[in-house]
Amino acid sequence: MVNSKIWLSSPTMHSNEMKFIQEAFDSNWVAPLGPNVNEFEKEMAVYIGIGHAAALVSGTSALHLAIKLAGVKRGDIVFCSDMTFSATVNPVSYEGGIQVFIDSERETWNMDPRALEKAFVKYPQCKCVVIANLYGTPAKLDEIRDVCDAHGAVMIEDAAESLSATYKGKQTGTFGQYNTISLHGDKFLTVKMSIQNIVS
Repeated sequence: MVNSKIWLSSPTMHSNEMKFIQEAFDSNWVAPLGPNVNEFEKEMAVYIGIGHAAALVSGTSALHLAIKLAGVKRGDIVFCSDMTFSATVNPVSYEGGIQVFIDSERETWNMDPRALEKAFVKYPQCKCVVIANLYGTPAKLDEIRDVCDAHGAVMIEDAAESLSATYKGKQTGTFGQYNTISLHGDKFLTVKMSIQNIVS
């Protein structure tokens, strides 16, 4: 083999990409944000169907922000999907929380609402649940949300792998008090974003 590298997602920069990059340089908005990011946030919020969105540098930082906003402190128990990428649960450790992994159910391979209910019996002090939608398949989000609401727990939806997927006619990334999506190259694009949805 002449070239031993197999690219996961090689970047391509053509017409519009080059135009927007040049705009950012010409307007001196290379960092930290700027008009292109503002417009991206607005368009993404409209697409998903939420009030507002905030772009961050990574999906992990988006989840970390959500964990902080949920009020997770040292020693707090946080229920997490057991079948996910480490970035979904690492931010719990960053805040000194303790992950308790909830088993998956067979239909979606995501968090089992019945197992979640059992976990609240064992750990009634839990105030935060991080649910990941795996492989573009939404979890049983309404059932999980009902369990969280019944126990006064903040639900964080990690929709990194489910942008554009819908559950009962509603976009994923809209079911939790805080929601994150990721547009990484091996998922969708090469940027990442956090979505915060205010739920009344």
